[in-house]
Amino acid sequence: MAAEAGGKVAVITGASSGIGRAAAQAFARQNWRLVLAARSLPALEIAAQECTDAGGEAFPFACDVTHFDDIRALAEAAKQRYGQLDVWVNDAGVHMLGRFEDLPLEDFRQVIEVNLMGTVHGCRAALPIFRAQGHGVLINIASMAGAIGQPFASAYVASKWAVRGLSEALRMELLDAPGVHVCTVLPPSIDTPLFQHAGNVAGRAVQPVPPVHSPEELADIIVSLASKPEREVFMGMGRLVAAARAVAPAATERLMARAVAKRHFQQSTSGRSRGNLYAPQTDSGRATAITIAAAALVAVPLGVYAWRRMRGHSAYV
Repeated sequence: MAAEAGGKVAVITGASSGIGRAAAQAFARQNWRLVLAARSLPALEIAAQECTDAGGEAFPFACDVTHFDDIRALAEAAKQRYGQLDVWVNDAGVHMLGRFEDLPLEDFRQVIEVNLMGTVHGCRAALPIFRAQGHGVLINIASMAGAIGQPFASAYVASKWAVRGLSEALRMELLDAPGVHVCTVLPPSIDTPLFQHAGNVAGRAVQPVPPVHSPEELADIIVSLASKPEREVFMGMGRLVAAARAVAPAATERLMARAVAKRHFQQSTSGRSRGNLYAPQTDSGRATAITIAAAALVAVPLGVYAWRRMRGHSAYV
């Protein structure tokens, strides 16, 4: 069965900032017991205290999702401390921006190691526990970039498509375990430090592609999946854009390419940086704010285009 609020246990990776931190607070407000994982222990301790203040209980566990031994120890720590495991959220992620042929191969590989293999490691640690218990909810944070590609983000896009495919494969394998659920979340841009912490060889400063949603919005979705699992969840106009790609892929790709080229990069220049690919950064704030007017420049054309394509295509009538 799916987990219910109150006294349940969740592990959240990437919990020191952004989506993971917001999800931890949302679970804490429903009295969950939490194990918070990330690379920075000081940042995790702050996040854990926030959860305690919100009414939950949280235990910080510093680890690196690219090391399976770390993640296996994380799962064991949750079981030993709380005796059960009801939800596992694979949220840890990094980003790298720049033209594909300019990306250092070792940095491309590191994005895959964190975003994909980190999720693989979480799944491998959680699923045996879920199977043994007969229940559990695995929540994998993918991205809209796992439903439609984006230029200058090839490593991130590849990793998120892979996370979506992995989740689908696991759902098929778990047909013999009806109490175990695998949910994939495909959010658009979220107001987190992901972008200013990203590796960057593009030569220009970056900002999230509007429209930008708050991490609290996504956190509420994650918490709701714990009690009402769904196979895939989109946010905002995400489903419309994905539908437009399904019926008119070439045109939608061109629109997305133009939108990203126009809105993802600022006018200011930026030096080459590996960002937080290999070590955490201390700033756990949010991305640079995007105005509603700027968001409309991307959201309205893509949304209107998607709606028109669906109206004109029998599969979506």
